[in-house]
Amino acid sequence: MRLVLLGLPGAGKGTQGEQLAEKYSIPHISTGSLIRSVINSGLKLGEIVNAYISKGNLIPDELMMEMLRQRVLADDCRNGWILDGFPRTVKQAMHLDETLKQESSKLDRAFDIRISPQEAVLRITKRRVCRNCGQIYSLEQDLDQESGNCTSCGGPLYQRPDDNVEVAQHRLQVYMEQTHPVVHYYAQSGRLTSINGEQDIDAVFSDLSDAVAVLLQKSKDGGRA
Repeated sequence: MRLVLLGLPGAGKGTQGEQLAEKYSIPHISTGSLIRSVINSGLKLGEIVNAYISKGNLIPDELMMEMLRQRVLADDCRNGWILDGFPRTVKQAMHLDETLKQESSKLDRAFDIRISPQEAVLRITKRRVCRNCGQIYSLEQDLDQESGNCTSCGGPLYQRPDDNVEVAQHRLQVYMEQTHPVVHYYAQSGRLTSINGEQDIDAVFSDLSDAVAVLLQKSKDGGRA
């Protein structure tokens, strides 16, 4: 089962991806985590990538495509994966399809977790991250975490430099110009399901799980998921 999670920054793709990965025992591949690992590597590539990220811009296709190609072909992805934050352009989506085709595989479904631009900015600016383990918190839902520590590992929480209003608004503009067409790309091929992302987290996960259950049932009935 190979899935893609789409949606505006702040839509909750990471949270939902982690829950789906745990439920179905397949890797949750967050491009954000991959990018941060490169940035923190101390290599020249990390400096180049950080220059794009710090301004809210997209990383060039050739860099992202190679990073993701190596990841989805890793051994732990044999039974499937969940991509979160990739593809970010139609070119990347086409490249992913071609890569999977070469491996006699395919993308089973793309989910668009839909929230309004206003909600996206609010969520981004209210987001805090554990400096040690990367756990993400929302000050709207975790009011006691504003100056607290991570409940998972006890590490200090901080606000990412790019989680401010100005950068958030720029990221939304970039998303609409370059990534939103990916939604139409998958819709045109009948591989898109839209999910209301402004529900609470459990309701969003329930809708996603129901949609995945349909895919799995189709697989048992003779298709491949």
